[in-house]
Amino acid sequence: MNNCETCINYRKVVIIGCGFVGSASAFSLMQSGLFSEMIMIDADKSRAEGEALDISHGIPFAKPMKIYAGDYDDIKDASLVIITAGANQKDGETRLDLVKKNISIFKSIIPEINKRQFKGIILVVANPVDILTTITIKLSDLPPNRILGSGTVLDTARLKYELGEHLNVDPRSVHAFIIGEHGDSEIAAWSSANVSGIQLDKFCEMRGYCNHKDSRDKIADDVKTSAYQIIARKKATYYGIAMSVKRICEAIIRDEKSILPISSMINGEYGINEIALSVPAILGKDGVEKIVPISLNEEEIKQLKNSAETLKNILAEN
Repeated sequence: MNNCETCINYRKVVIIGCGFVGSASAFSLMQSGLFSEMIMIDADKSRAEGEALDISHGIPFAKPMKIYAGDYDDIKDASLVIITAGANQKDGETRLDLVKKNISIFKSIIPEINKRQFKGIILVVANPVDILTTITIKLSDLPPNRILGSGTVLDTARLKYELGEHLNVDPRSVHAFIIGEHGDSEIAAWSSANVSGIQLDKFCEMRGYCNHKDSRDKIADDVKTSAYQIIARKKATYYGIAMSVKRICEAIIRDEKSILPISSMINGEYGINEIALSVPAILGKDGVEKIVPISLNEEEIKQLKNSAETLKNILAEN
């Protein structure tokens, strides 16, 4: 579908960065059927060509799609530009350790997007995602609602998975969010968590669990450290985030009005201003429509403000 008024082809997506995350995301999107055209851009053009060719060979098992390596001129009429380009998080590194390297990369990417008068949506996936989303909003010509980060969508999926395993229920029946930084200061919003409408602690008691605080602390810590555990074992994480990218793209392209904890600019919510971080928001074809004020207790709001200050301090140093 092509919208002549805005010159946006809603079936066209661009991925900038063809490392593990970019390539896994491209593979996931190829299987999704959301797009009919996908362009892969990388500083190493031959790498982009190889990934595009490899993924294209799966098209006979999926739906028709044109996949090819391109350049910034190809983004002009795309509906989505997904930025995964950046240095990888190494064993022993935090996401915030990547700041200087990846801010520098983004300062070369965003002006190139601006030159093409891009009118679609930018999805930032590279880490530290909240800081890079903030940088993108500041550097981009697009309105802030059309720029978002993958945020804590993956962390929230990990939380639902861990709770599902703990309670022996389908994780899709678990309704809970990780909010704040996609990183070490993230917060599990326990006060609003439930399983099919039943308050979490009550559901735990139904399943024979009563030591709520210890269980919650362990699950939250497992979620927070899961990326480190994966990186220590296989040097990188990419499948989970690739599925998260697909889910975000679904919400945008299908105009689902889904509520997802994506990273977006916060201006006044929870007493926080001028920083992108993750809280649940309504997501549709125009990007971030509205932040959803979920129920948080005083301690969770305090932790969320601390998370915002952590990001602001790191940003101020760079």
